[in-house]
Amino acid sequence: MKKTLYSMCAAFCLAAVLTVPASALQYTVGAPDDYLFGRPTSDDTIYVTTDEPANTDRSKSAARIPPAFGSPTSYTLNAGELLTPNLVNQNSTTGTVAGGGVTVMPPNFSPNTGGSSIGSSTSTGYTEVTDDLYYSGGHLGTLKIPAIGLTVKVYQGTGSSTLAKGAGHFPDTSIWDGNVCIAGHNRGVRDDFGDLHTLEPGDTVTWTTKLGTQTYEVVSVEKVLETDTSDTAATSDNRITLYTCVRDQRAYRWMVQAVER
Repeated sequence: MKKTLYSMCAAFCLAAVLTVPASALQYTVGAPDDYLFGRPTSDDTIYVTTDEPANTDRSKSAARIPPAFGSPTSYTLNAGELLTPNLVNQNSTTGTVAGGGVTVMPPNFSPNTGGSSIGSSTSTGYTEVTDDLYYSGGHLGTLKIPAIGLTVKVYQGTGSSTLAKGAGHFPDTSIWDGNVCIAGHNRGVRDDFGDLHTLEPGDTVTWTTKLGTQTYEVVSVEKVLETDTSDTAATSDNRITLYTCVRDQRAYRWMVQAVER
């Protein structure tokens, strides 16, 4: 009798379970955290400023290749050649577009339309190095500093091969008017500028080229960072700026400046 009663109870329980309606589970999937995915890097926003022009192009079509080290325009805003001249924006360049390319002229530059055959000067105190300014030996001029017994020929460029022959003229800096910049070794193969740092204010420097001879008077002897090229910029006065390494201090350079007497 008990077995029959248990069997009936089990049957009723099973029937009750089977009569419950089936339903799908309810669940919610939240959105992933924002930091799990990379954000787009492109930026097509036109930024508006209070300066003129109001809209500034920050795309790759406005990117420029920096001017050469020591050039007169190395610290001039928006100087240098365009990185992608084929994408040039007419509102962001100085120059003319022709034949699919662009001619970019640095600020204050004007083509030499005169009849002069030796050198070319601009109102900013800059004389360009031209082929007719080279001597037959390949040098541009001779530097003399009586106080340290120096007489050295100066060649174009500041690379190792050039400085192995003598002193080197910074490319794109003036050769006559304005700021003439020259570098030299102070030990090793040559030590032309070995005593440069011993110069004192009032010492004379003579620079002779095919354009003539200029005499300068030392006004400063300073130790500057290797990365500081601010004193190679073009100047309105006539001066000569000389550089050499500082022994055992690779991050620094000796810089001597002298102005025309």
